[in-house]
Amino acid sequence: MHVPMRTSYEQDIRLFDDRASVVSYALLAAAALLAPALLGEYVLSQLSFAAIYAIAGIGMMLLIGHAGQISLGHAAFLAVGAYTEAILRARGLPFVLTLPAAGAMAGALSVALALLTARLAGIYLAIGTLAFAFIVEEVLTRWETLTRGSLGMAVEGIALGPLALDAEWQFYYVCLVVLAAVLLGAANLLRSRSGRAFTAIRDSEVSARSLGVNLALYKAAVLAASAALTGLAGALYAHKIQFITPDQFTIMISVELLVLVVVGGLGSLHGAVLGAAFVVMLPQLIIVVRDALAINSAYQTGLDAGAYGLLLVLFTLFEPQGLYGRWVKVKAYLDLFPFYRKASFRRQRLYHRSEQLR
Repeated sequence: MHVPMRTSYEQDIRLFDDRASVVSYALLAAAALLAPALLGEYVLSQLSFAAIYAIAGIGMMLLIGHAGQISLGHAAFLAVGAYTEAILRARGLPFVLTLPAAGAMAGALSVALALLTARLAGIYLAIGTLAFAFIVEEVLTRWETLTRGSLGMAVEGIALGPLALDAEWQFYYVCLVVLAAVLLGAANLLRSRSGRAFTAIRDSEVSARSLGVNLALYKAAVLAASAALTGLAGALYAHKIQFITPDQFTIMISVELLVLVVVGGLGSLHGAVLGAAFVVMLPQLIIVVRDALAINSAYQTGLDAGAYGLLLVLFTLFEPQGLYGRWVKVKAYLDLFPFYRKASFRRQRLYHRSEQLR
């Protein structure tokens, strides 16, 4: 696919491309802020879930979409963030401290994982992170004195000083503020030298190494950033469901996050948000189809897994750039009309041939 290219370095590092983008984002922010006044409690609840998944999806996008590192173990970081939040809140710590602590704990745990998987890549890295997720789930189940094991833990509500944020619209605003901060931080990270190093590693580790990029350091850094954001999402997720058990953080959560970034569009923060909205809506669509076809609800788990697998295959084959990639194509078509050419939308390689030298 060909789209108009930027013509200067200043354009490339600019946070917003032009004034039209600023206006679009301002209108989107206004719509998000006005949502509680226009929508019902159930829809707000789903929007809160979408914001939580978007935060985790941004972390996953940094790792997979921008650094090219595959992970099937992010459910572990989500669980660590959720349990850290629940444990610290139970001990009376304020939310303004427990939320960053949940992200920091997940990030610190990822450093240990980075040391263990420093020499792994590709499918071997995915297997290593999957084994790590199984280990974390087992630890959470067995460490009953801290996590209460299979009995689960209740999560205390969010409070800012004497103000208890127990209403659905209040929690929605908390998720919205955290999501906005995460989006802004991720966008600035990707515009920095470290962000360009992540992209260089994704495109070709051989070329990145030849340019002086410390592969081990930057792989550990992007994994820590990804895990920390997933830990933040886990803390909010714990408050949302209000009761957590180890069996809520299985491999299916990791698969959902993988589907999120693939469907949304690899290499795009916009794709993480779009993919989160799609993943939140997907179970509702599956239920509608299940009821329409009179399928027994006992098969719900199998239907979810089958739908995720089918989506991965279909998007990989027919739309590898995801929902955001499709939007870019539509926008380019409208910008170039009536002078568009079929070659403008021809699929291009995502990685350099030098990757074959590994």
